[in-house]
Amino acid sequence: MFQSIQFAILSLFVATTFAVETVVINGSDFVNSVTGNRLQILGVAYQPGGSSGYDPASGVDPLSDGSVCLRDAALMQRLGVNAIRVYNVDPDLNHDMCASIFNAVGIYMLIDVNSPLAGQSIDRSAPWDSYDSSYLNRTFAVVEAFKSYPNTLLFFAGNEVVNDLPTGGTVPPYMRAVTRDLKHYIAKHSTRSIPVGYSAADVRDVLLDTWNYLQCTTTGDDTDPSRVDLFALNSYSWCGDSTYQTSTYDVLTADFSNTSVPVFFSEYGCNQPSPRVFTEVPVLYGPLMTPVLSGGLVYEFTQETSNYGLVNVNSNGSAELLVDYDTLQKQFNTLNVTMLQGEKAANTTVVAPTCASSLIVNQGFANNFTIPAVPSGAQDLIDNGISPAPVGKLVTVTSTKVTQQVQQSNGQVMTGLAITPLADDESNNPSGASPSSSSTTTSSAPAATTSKKGGAGNVKSNWSVLLGVVSLSVLYTSFI
Repeated sequence: MFQSIQFAILSLFVATTFAVETVVINGSDFVNSVTGNRLQILGVAYQPGGSSGYDPASGVDPLSDGSVCLRDAALMQRLGVNAIRVYNVDPDLNHDMCASIFNAVGIYMLIDVNSPLAGQSIDRSAPWDSYDSSYLNRTFAVVEAFKSYPNTLLFFAGNEVVNDLPTGGTVPPYMRAVTRDLKHYIAKHSTRSIPVGYSAADVRDVLLDTWNYLQCTTTGDDTDPSRVDLFALNSYSWCGDSTYQTSTYDVLTADFSNTSVPVFFSEYGCNQPSPRVFTEVPVLYGPLMTPVLSGGLVYEFTQETSNYGLVNVNSNGSAELLVDYDTLQKQFNTLNVTMLQGEKAANTTVVAPTCASSLIVNQGFANNFTIPAVPSGAQDLIDNGISPAPVGKLVTVTSTKVTQQVQQSNGQVMTGLAITPLADDESNNPSGASPSSSSTTTSSAPAATTSKKGGAGNVKSNWSVLLGVVSLSVLYTSFI
């Protein structure tokens, strides 16, 4: 009798597609659209194979293989991250299973619309040559492929396209133009507003001018479509066991203290000296920085030639956790998640500065805010949509157990590694699990954000009562 009830309940659970809550921007904060709580990004950069590994002819990209995503999502859930940044995606591939797996474990996706291939990004040396309808068609295709996933948090219109003063003189108007075009396309063809922003190089000669140029408004309010919704920077100034002052994090925080859009680290995690100690984590998520910054993403999840990885992935799909994974997990576990993710948005009344040449301090940096017109043929794409348009949708995640062998950093093989699907009002957070503590390891149920249902703990306790106080996550993973 109990087995029949158990099967019926599990069948209902498997047939249900849980989802994270979509995130909106309120002033300079990311905000859960249902609870109103501010979201701090605890993320990792995710580009298996590295930037040079992107090859559309291969028929795969970082979000096209469900088995790979399941393995990595289980390890990320255990690590405690709630977001991934994915640089190179092929809009013509199917991403439903990977997006659904990351959604199930409460992990948001930050998607770059560009790629390293010719014609698929703005050429910083001659932006006027690369800004055309063919390029925009590709960026719109990425939007189409990911707009329907509720865990798509944002799109990056560019990454480090401005990286010195010469590029600062020519590129910024094109970044505003691409932002405008993406936002118009989303407004026309998406059922929800998805933020569009820029990821900057932390080059102090141009960083603040880039931020001011992209965040200002030409309309007097935040309705200017060419204005970025958010601004991020790739920062590696904290190296080793540094300090808030030595790393110049104090300068960054002060510089962005009056931001009108969310600011966060789109990459961080200097790898010299090695192994990394990640002592910046409690500072980045502490009282000195959280009033201004919205978290960040560690570079990077998989070990590539640049030696920033947390996990080494072998050609046969097996993986080994590196020491940096354990260290980062320990640092994440020191955070007060309830306080970090449970606060209401506070920076909601900030006003965007009006675009003016006085915002720009470096001579030679662009200070004219007239931006390029929409390229020939591109307005039709914006008005009517691209064709054929990729279609993405959440699908049922029917398998939760990782099939590939994964070793901990101490050499022990992890057994029972699996994802733990969360309720539809949770995002993933550090769980407090001890790294490399046992050869028998499962994904611990992460700490949850406050839910619209009165707290995720109440939801889970109801399941426990129904199942005779048996853990749903253990029961579910053993059933599959």
